[in-house]
Amino acid sequence: MSEFKPLVFSGVQPTGNLHLGNYLGAIRKFVALQDNNDCMYCVVDLHALTAQLVHEDMRGQIRSITAAFLAAGIDPKRHIVFNQSQVPQHAELAWIFNCVARIGWMNRMTQFKDKAGKDREQASLGLYAYPSLMAADILVYRATHVPVGEDQKQHLELTRDIAMKFNMDFMEKIRPTGLGVDITVGDEPVHAYFPMVEPLIDGPAPRVMSLKDGSKKMSKSDPSDLSRINLMDDSEAISRKIRKAKTDPDALPSEVDGLKCRPEADNLVGIFAALADKTKAEVLTEFGGQQFSVFKPALVELAVEVLAPINAEMRRLMDDPGHIDAVLRDGGERARARAEKTMTEIRDIIGFVR
Repeated sequence: MSEFKPLVFSGVQPTGNLHLGNYLGAIRKFVALQDNNDCMYCVVDLHALTAQLVHEDMRGQIRSITAAFLAAGIDPKRHIVFNQSQVPQHAELAWIFNCVARIGWMNRMTQFKDKAGKDREQASLGLYAYPSLMAADILVYRATHVPVGEDQKQHLELTRDIAMKFNMDFMEKIRPTGLGVDITVGDEPVHAYFPMVEPLIDGPAPRVMSLKDGSKKMSKSDPSDLSRINLMDDSEAISRKIRKAKTDPDALPSEVDGLKCRPEADNLVGIFAALADKTKAEVLTEFGGQQFSVFKPALVELAVEVLAPINAEMRRLMDDPGHIDAVLRDGGERARARAEKTMTEIRDIIGFVR
């Protein structure tokens, strides 16, 4: 697609407790990707303000997300772990992107419609412009790949639109600087400063659903704690929540097609498959025809086996906030250096006086 140096970027908001869906849908992917990629993983605390302006313990939540990153296996020495607000270049580029993005593009963002609800006039401007800041988070490092859940794929498409428009608008200014590369988008040759970002969406459980309602996404904001498995849950809590998870009276099918119209069964099979690094078909080969009274204990054993070490390491790290803060400071310094290189070039391309 391009000659841009491969770089993986992604982030997690510090809002509430991380749960199994965050781990399977994001953090575990982060860990796997670091083996063969240059990676930057960010605690996106500026984005957290769109959900809740006043936080009782923002620092504690930032540290909790960082602890989860480290406990899951992300190496902050080989890669960069930082929190967004330490790098002001994110906000600077976001303003430029606010001027690049079109109102019509923003109006199509379904996440804003879902989160704003019926009273859109009372939603914050920050919530509306959230996707523009997300684009800046990624492109300030000229990242090429972003592991995201399916619900964020539309925002990645917007990031590509913003990158493409910037490249086209400033192509004649980019080319003489020697800063860009020649790429082909469709059949059109473009001398581009920003890459066309690719989403990384895979795995048998890219969207983990509520344990109480298989039609709803597992969420930190669900009032019922039984709806989710938190990464800080101990073995007893994990067991209780899985055993109480909503199911139907039928046995598990022997084939994946049999999970259609059975959202709770599909969710639990998907969770098992993701935790075991198997496909749903492989799980059903083992458990097809069995009742949930057999399947749930096996899922409990597997979930505890995978999550208990992460839980223990998170607790150890949270007891040493100075270490977490040192990781974030080091990551912030390294991230700022990369971001400032981009912004120096962007200012020159646009024509700002330095």
